[in-house]
Amino acid sequence: MTHCDHCGELLTAGSHEACRAARTMEPPRYCPQCRRRLKVQVLPAGWSSACVEHGLVEG
Repeated sequence: MTHCDHCGELLTAGSHEACRAARTMEPPRYCPQCRRRLKVQVLPAGWSSACVEHGLVEG
């Protein structure tokens, strides 16, 4: 994992405290491996995020 899954920036660029706080309530928006924008679907029972290169993440 090299990129923040909330803002898409490199994990080494800043503290990402606000990103970690936001991720407690929101699904990931960026692929942590390639920084592509994820296709996100929010459902009453949870969420799913899909990267065209790295596949599906569910929560």
